[in-house]
Amino acid sequence: MAHALKLGRLFALVAAGVLVLTACGGPQLGKENFPRTTVPAASGDGGSGPITDAAVTTGALRPVLPCQFLDTASLSALGTPEGEPAASSVRFDECSTKVRDAGGKELSVDVQLGAIVLFASDKTTGQVGGLPQVEVPDTTGGSCEVSALTSRDPSLGVAFEIDYPGGDPCRAGRTLLAPAVDKLHNSPQKYPDVKGSVLTADACAVLDQSAVDTVLKGTKGGATGLHSCQWGNSPNITVMFFPALPPLEGDGWLKADVGGANQAYAKKGTAGTDCKVEWQHRPWQGDHVEVVQVGFTDYDLKPGMGDPCATATTLAKSVAGNLPRP
Repeated sequence: MAHALKLGRLFALVAAGVLVLTACGGPQLGKENFPRTTVPAASGDGGSGPITDAAVTTGALRPVLPCQFLDTASLSALGTPEGEPAASSVRFDECSTKVRDAGGKELSVDVQLGAIVLFASDKTTGQVGGLPQVEVPDTTGGSCEVSALTSRDPSLGVAFEIDYPGGDPCRAGRTLLAPAVDKLHNSPQKYPDVKGSVLTADACAVLDQSAVDTVLKGTKGGATGLHSCQWGNSPNITVMFFPALPPLEGDGWLKADVGGANQAYAKKGTAGTDCKVEWQHRPWQGDHVEVVQVGFTDYDLKPGMGDPCATATTLAKSVAGNLPRP
């Protein structure tokens, strides 16, 4: 679910990198309709060395509440907020809202912590709060993703995705990014500390290397977000943590045994080359729970030549044994 949302965002950004028709380096006065506040300019060239800021490591960012960066004080620089910001129901690290500018145009704003930042090497426009600032407009100029890079390998960051047809989305993104980075450096609000939660767990550290080696010998995992990790390309293994409704049997999901306290369910992809195994780890908020998902994909797998769900379930058993305990 969350992965599908991210794929859509990545596809849009890939298109943006191929052909960029508008520049976000300076204000487009004809398009600005939000209050004329001072937008801190990105300074420096962004550098190329490792990012060593302790406030923005993946471990430091995992428990941070994302909606605090879309508070009324920050959004008022763009116009009038339309309702309260809404935390994602399928991600721990994402929040979105809408704003109406002074000219009546609507802005859609989405912020994600630990977002994959594309084109970081050639779209860096300077620095914000000591972090490299990356701006990627789409081909029409109606949308822009403005990020503060928090990690170079992999390229992750705090990303504001702005959809603002007829406005200047890159400038709007810069307007929100600067105070967000400042908050990260000054005791940001965090989720309550709950013993046993996967919220603060490292998805790359819960799968034993011995289990990985049975499928991808010697392959190390790489973070694909604050709460997800991937080993290899094809075949590949994925581990993700996210909030969702409790997994249930049905619609292709079948019971699977991963040795944990809660029932797990597995579902094979339509092509028969992949499988996902999910289970509830513990309660989250409201009717949502913390879900652990382990995936295995082998695009070269021929029908009848192997069972991706058997492999995914074996890997899931390793993960289940290494999760935080309540």
